[in-house]
Amino acid sequence: MARLTVLDLRGDRRDPRERLPRPRADLTAAREGVDRTLAAVRDRGDDALRELTRTFDRVDVDHLVVPDDVLDDAVTRLDADLRGTIERSIDRVRWFHERAMPQAWEDERDGVRMGVWFNPIQRAGVYVPGGVSPLPSTAIMTVVPAQVAGVEQIVLCTPPTGTDADGNRTGWPDATILATARLLGVDRVVRVGGAQAIAAMAYGTDSVPVCDKVVGPGNLYVALAKQQLVAEGRIGTEGYAGPTEVAIVADHTADPRHLAADLIGQAEHDELVTSLLITPEEDLVAPVEAAIEEQLARTKHVKRIATALENQGTVALVDDVDHAIEVAEAFAAEHLEVHTDDARKVAEAIRYAGTTFIGAATPVTLGDYAAGPNHTLPTSGTARFSGGLTTSSFLVAVNFLECDDDSLRFLAEDACRLADAEDLPAHRAAVEVRLDPDA
Repeated sequence: MARLTVLDLRGDRRDPRERLPRPRADLTAAREGVDRTLAAVRDRGDDALRELTRTFDRVDVDHLVVPDDVLDDAVTRLDADLRGTIERSIDRVRWFHERAMPQAWEDERDGVRMGVWFNPIQRAGVYVPGGVSPLPSTAIMTVVPAQVAGVEQIVLCTPPTGTDADGNRTGWPDATILATARLLGVDRVVRVGGAQAIAAMAYGTDSVPVCDKVVGPGNLYVALAKQQLVAEGRIGTEGYAGPTEVAIVADHTADPRHLAADLIGQAEHDELVTSLLITPEEDLVAPVEAAIEEQLARTKHVKRIATALENQGTVALVDDVDHAIEVAEAFAAEHLEVHTDDARKVAEAIRYAGTTFIGAATPVTLGDYAAGPNHTLPTSGTARFSGGLTTSSFLVAVNFLECDDDSLRFLAEDACRLADAEDLPAHRAAVEVRLDPDA
């Protein structure tokens, strides 16, 4: 059966944004639910967090902060090989983000010393999903750049969805997330998830200190909560990190099995995933569909993958690779793969994407886990104006300037003339009082 919708854009070079797939959701209802959650946490703090955790996670919690002995036990029980993998991933991510660290600078022009300082925020809140799929990798991706930036305190919130070896709920978060947080040296881990976790880090409660910035991917409710709290001026955030997505630009050189595997791989996250194949090769469609069916037969999470592919999975047929570049740029994917002849050249031509994965040997999975670049990325087309999480996300750029009397006099005429043009005489006066003490 055909899982993917075919969107024929051949011969049509209009802006394709409105025709490209994205998940449909009742934003009005979702925002109403988020508003209720935010108000409850703002007004009732920890009591609301316990109540909402009981409602959404079906767990009764008393103390919300995960104690040291639980974190230590998670590390003790961690499989040795998995621990090695986590530690190597931490090291690679740290290496990448150390190189992304912006450097302060200063210089002189017209006698004025000026430049930029980069100061770390005081406290960061990171959100690590733990529902459909617990994501210890997200703990690495959110905590490491904050540490590299020099953030003083890091608070990690994750839902209490952990289970024991028999599948019974433990009342704590996923054990691998807890172990990863401990290995990272996170200052405080709190067992609360969803929009209520974002609210707690923004408003503060007895268990969760107020954070300056809250980052990390999540479902629609988490993303909307961050948007609302940014609009209130409560927190900063990294952008819109909502339901995940992948776009793949492919030509005749692409292997249909690779394309199918990568479309399926992202669809595994949840039913709102968008998997988009952009190609001028109509002959690719049937082999990709066949490979999807073959691979789905041996895939674990068939139901959610099939739902995502059937709702948002799309093949966009285009005129040629140049047209594919236009469509990929308009879509501005969170994850962009390029499977073409001269893939590096094509990738460089597509200006907007969260992360670009170049060539057939570079699946998104490597970026999700092990390579170094961050996997907390802009979704829903926001890559057109926003980048992924990095050290800069946790730094405040402070411009500075320093004048002496000579440089003040040099700039005074231009400053005063612009003040007059804007009819702001007090601005002129602030200059003149320094030039003429009797003014």
